[in-house]
Amino acid sequence: MATYQNIFTQVQVTGPPEMGVPHLDGSEGRVELTGHNYWLGKIGQAQIGPIYLGLLGTISLTFGAAAIMIIGLNFWAQAGWSPQTFMREFFWLSLDPPGPEYGFSPFVPLNEGGWFIMAGAFLTIAVLTWWARTYTRAKALGMGMHIPWAFASAIWLFLVLGFIRPMLLGDWSEAVPYGIFSHLDWTNNFSLRYGNLFYNPFHALSIVFLYGSAVLFAMHGATILALGRYGGEREIEQITDRGTAAERGALFWRWVMGFNATFESIHRWAWWFAVLTTLTGGIGILITGTVVDNWYLWAQEHYYAPETFNYDPSGAIAGSTGQ
Repeated sequence: MATYQNIFTQVQVTGPPEMGVPHLDGSEGRVELTGHNYWLGKIGQAQIGPIYLGLLGTISLTFGAAAIMIIGLNFWAQAGWSPQTFMREFFWLSLDPPGPEYGFSPFVPLNEGGWFIMAGAFLTIAVLTWWARTYTRAKALGMGMHIPWAFASAIWLFLVLGFIRPMLLGDWSEAVPYGIFSHLDWTNNFSLRYGNLFYNPFHALSIVFLYGSAVLFAMHGATILALGRYGGEREIEQITDRGTAAERGALFWRWVMGFNATFESIHRWAWWFAVLTTLTGGIGILITGTVVDNWYLWAQEHYYAPETFNYDPSGAIAGSTGQ
């Protein structure tokens, strides 16, 4: 039975590097920088390269590197330019947005939030040009647009958090800071400020799709690995010419999961669940503070939060303080 456990690749095929299909849009060729790595081949593809950067890739990496450098140097300055302090305090370091006194002005002193605006602008340029790169590369290879549109959903949430919502509220201080714990603190304070984000129905949908996509991807990956002994990893062949792997996988899903899934439909399920995670999450964040000021009161009005006069938190508070 051990021979069928193919989580780790047992056989590595080496030979001339695979350079891929030709471009369909006449763009410049790939950089023939290739090689093979044995340890990468143990868990996935052993070939490294070829590389295609192009104009959009160059712009994206340049602005992305500049944004990371701005954030990193601000962190280092907060650590007093001490490498030891930087490493020890890394999770607490933060590049914060301007204070509310600056509103949404683009002209803010660097040390009072200007660096945050500059880093955000550079990071946004990097992300958008990388999106354009995914779109043009997919077109050049004759692919569908599923990857760029899924990426666009994630960019939507990114822009809502860092630009669109602060713009609508006219206040840079509403943006999410760049930092590990400061980002988590922002999330916690955001929920407390607006009456518990768990009563936001779009937040609830986002969590459903987040956990649902994780479960779907895990179940799909496990199913394909379990069907490896029947050639289940050759999914395209099983879609166009259904074989015993696809039949067994479909039977397993009907018997165990309770609904039908084919080698193609499971990818559509997973794609939609993943895309809707950030799409609904962005909607939930966008309407918080702009449309709804208190989600707990909103939920009371819509009959799925307890009425205040029927809710006495004193017992829970006393229990949490040990009284």
